Amino acid sequence: MSTDLEELANRTGRELEDATPQEILRWAADTFGKRFCVTSSMADAVVAHLASTVFPGVDVVFLDTGYHFAETIGTRDAVEATMPVTVITLTPKLTVAEQDARYGPALHDRDPDLCCSLRKVEPLGRGLGAYDAWATGLRRDESPTRAGTPVVSWDAKRRKVKIAPIARWTQDDVDAYVNTNGVLLNPLLWEGYTSIGCSPLSCTAKPTQGESGRAGRWAGSGKTECGIHS
Repeated sequence: MSTDLEELANRTGRELEDATPQEILRWAADTFGKRFCVTSSMADAVVAHLASTVFPGVDVVFLDTGYHFAETIGTRDAVEATMPVTVITLTPKLTVAEQDARYGPALHDRDPDLCCSLRKVEPLGRGLGAYDAWATGLRRDESPTRAGTPVVSWDAKRRKVKIAPIARWTQDDVDAYVNTNGVLLNPLLWEGYTSIGCSPLSCTAKPTQGESGRAGRWAGSGKTECGIHS
């Protein structure tokens, strides 16, 4: 089965390269039905909104790491209350207090890779067990590590089809869609944050003038991804 899905993903990635996000998401909904979900960090609700227009009731998976800004949790709650989607919240196996007891406090400062693995990568892998395909908001213009993102690909780590419907969009495209459709945004974006993750300063900071949008993530550590997309 996974071999067939891998072949499907690779072929469709080529066929839909120039398709609109709605066309890509329609293909996903038609192909996988309830075995398809959208993941969202709740920096914005763009992909969730796009998916809801072609697949009302679509599952929107959110990782509650226990370290989120209050504004991020508020955005999740607003999405759940106002959009025709089904929000699924995943949590790590350990609470923050249990993790502190086992690994010591502020693991995010001492070993951010391990912290992300425990609080993001493992819960997502577990939560995606109910699906054959998942969509993400990755865009090629976000960072050099994301420049080659296919619109549809094979996620070898999780043995699932991975969909990036707005991979070809720029920030201007996102802004235009938000303004036209009144899409919910995390209030932190208005405060100068351009990429929003967990709240410790070692995880999310405001980039300085001229830096890339993701420059504030794990600033100064050399880390650029949490491990979900790498």
